[in-house]
Amino acid sequence: MLKYIVRRLILTVPILLGLSILVFLFVRALPGGPAIALLGERATQESVEQIEEELGLDRPLPVQYLSYLRNILSGDLGSSVSTRRPIVDELKQRFPATFELAAMAMLFAVAAGIPLGYVAAKRYQGVLDNVSLVASLIGISFPVFFLALLMKYVFAVKLGWLPTVGRIDVTRSLEHPTGFYLLDAIIAGDGEAFVDVLEHLIMPAIALGTIPLAIVARITRAAVLDVLGEDYVRTAKAKGLDPSVVDRRHVLRNAMLPVVTVIGLQTGLLLTGAVLTETVFSFPGLGSWILNAIRFRDYAVIQGGILFFAGMFIVVNLLVDISYAFLNPRIRYR
Repeated sequence: MLKYIVRRLILTVPILLGLSILVFLFVRALPGGPAIALLGERATQESVEQIEEELGLDRPLPVQYLSYLRNILSGDLGSSVSTRRPIVDELKQRFPATFELAAMAMLFAVAAGIPLGYVAAKRYQGVLDNVSLVASLIGISFPVFFLALLMKYVFAVKLGWLPTVGRIDVTRSLEHPTGFYLLDAIIAGDGEAFVDVLEHLIMPAIALGTIPLAIVARITRAAVLDVLGEDYVRTAKAKGLDPSVVDRRHVLRNAMLPVVTVIGLQTGLLLTGAVLTETVFSFPGLGSWILNAIRFRDYAVIQGGILFFAGMFIVVNLLVDISYAFLNPRIRYR
């Protein structure tokens, strides 16, 4: 197992290197640039050239990339052009928000999707099965931003049940030693703050988790249907085993392999694809941060953010591969 993990980590090096080259070239192909975005209507040729010289953008592209690569290897992702803050500090500040949102969204998707898919498979071609198929199709095709706006209108504007923006009430005082507001509230022993943070997470998490929920439900249904037709399931039933034991040991455990794969992929996508949700709910995470960086042509933020997203995606998929060995003892990594 250890050799497999080390080998996978080594393989990430050329992946991240190739990605860094593509991102470096892509952001510089965008129209405009940091100097024009900063100066706006006051931009003159002289002022643009001065800022580009300060940022090192007047040098040849190979020289810029080698300098950028040296900084990455030394752990320096650069600084934001608009805020002048180091990228590492921005990541430390904003990653907990995106992680909490993605974790809550995936918890919602898994807690609802797996039971829904399992029950639909057990009631194959029944009313519940057909309803779940239609509902999952709607969930996959429904735009996230429209669902988010609809939820804000119904549950915040009309009913007044939930807050609409941010991570916590601006009038509440809470120390943030970890940056994870739920964990910070538990550390502080502040139950009201914990509930407040949870209320701020409910609508964004449901809006973000709707598509993964639909996908998890459909994959679970298909996987359970495949396993129900296997010989070892029929043998277990013929031996007179309790139906709950058959479902738990033989059906669900073997059906979880493709489900876990999808959960891992969707988790990576949630971490990297929360831009629309964070924008609608003014959630101060990585998604809205990257969006603002694109608007201001903030090269350092775009490059550092995308590399960080890629690293997270690789880690999540590695954890999924490792989990296979626990779900199926026949799988061995060397």
